[in-house]
Amino acid sequence: MVYVNLMTENNKRRQVISIVEGDRISNLPEHLSDSILERLPIQDVIRTSILSKKWRYKWTTIRAVVFDEQISKKLAKNGAFGRHGFIRVINQVLLLHKGSIHKFYLYIPNMFLDSFQEVDQWMLFVSTKGVEDLTVANSNQLYQLPSCVFSCLKLRKLQLTICIFKPPLLFEGFLYLERLALKNIDFTTDLGGTVINLPQLKGLTMHSCTNVYHFKIKATKLLTLFVTDCCDVMLLELLHSQRLSCVCTLLQKPVKDFVRLKRMNLALLFTKMPEVQFFSVDGHFLKVFIAEKGKWFPQAVNSLRRLWLIGLSLGDLDHLHGVLCLLRNSPKLEELRMKHIHTESELMRHGVEAASNHLESPDCLDQTLNRLRTVELSPLQGSKPELLFLKLLLAHSPSLEKFTIQSDGTLDANKWFNIAKDVMRFPRASSKAELIYLDPKSCKNVLTTLQFCY
Repeated sequence: MVYVNLMTENNKRRQVISIVEGDRISNLPEHLSDSILERLPIQDVIRTSILSKKWRYKWTTIRAVVFDEQISKKLAKNGAFGRHGFIRVINQVLLLHKGSIHKFYLYIPNMFLDSFQEVDQWMLFVSTKGVEDLTVANSNQLYQLPSCVFSCLKLRKLQLTICIFKPPLLFEGFLYLERLALKNIDFTTDLGGTVINLPQLKGLTMHSCTNVYHFKIKATKLLTLFVTDCCDVMLLELLHSQRLSCVCTLLQKPVKDFVRLKRMNLALLFTKMPEVQFFSVDGHFLKVFIAEKGKWFPQAVNSLRRLWLIGLSLGDLDHLHGVLCLLRNSPKLEELRMKHIHTESELMRHGVEAASNHLESPDCLDQTLNRLRTVELSPLQGSKPELLFLKLLLAHSPSLEKFTIQSDGTLDANKWFNIAKDVMRFPRASSKAELIYLDPKSCKNVLTTLQFCY
């Protein structure tokens, strides 16, 4: 009898030990369990409430609240205020949340909303939670940021899409902001010349923004600047940092579309960024900012190592002058990538002849590219200016190691083979230069690559 009781007692102990060991997740240190929750989708985070009593309300204290595109679109299918509707669910989650929120990500789907009143309330709520990382990824109508967003003084990262950026008159800046990404932002005309102080800003990205000439900042620690398709950009107003090392400016439109664009030349531009190592521009930029007189800058751009030129035509004399000017004044350049286009002007005989004549002149490039090691040119169509430019680079690059050429896909095999034979006969300053011919199908989207590099 005693033996049976002992066996029963031992079995119970084993069961208790087994249960305790099996629920290891409940015994994790708090910082580890919080880290796990912050990496889960919000719907899975909430589902952890059924794991145990200890986990029932744990999700209400997570520091990262993320309503990304996937979950927001799923909720939007149920309308705004339905049982599982977009607004109703987010209201419930924020109502039950306790503690601080360090990261808040909100994707606003393209759905019917009477107003952004609820979104304003969410912003107000988050602004009181010490948020450091805020994203408003709006795909709805233009959303005017409420003034409470500008009271989030602990922000380190801010990403905004399709918003009206109108800070209060007394707003001085975000003192801790390190990353700022703005897409389809309208900088209202009511800023009154306010200069926004961003003393810790390291990276700024702007894409398809309007009224940008009203956006004036003071960012003395800025390292990377990426500006694309921004009408009315006043580039000099963004270049207050002597530490800029990565700059990309793609206008993506003819100059006539930029009525307030401040005219300057490349020499002036580089005086504003003496430590730039990566520089990328497009053909429209070269049309506007090319140095109109003289081949040489007052000072060489000794810091520049990588040069990416996008959407230019070697049959356009302005584009060609801009490219040669950059090469001539960058004695330590190591990498050159060019994304070529063929415009109507290049198809005109006069334009091609003028560019070809310039490339054949003895003083076309009166500078040896001693440090240039890597060149990529795509897509190649085999025009005379292209082949002359290729020949010029091979003859002036004694350290060249890799020259990659890619067809535009319209050339037949015989013509492409004949071009390759001509290129192989060009004299080379470097005995170790390797010529690589790529299939056009392997071409990557340049903007995507640039953003990845950024």
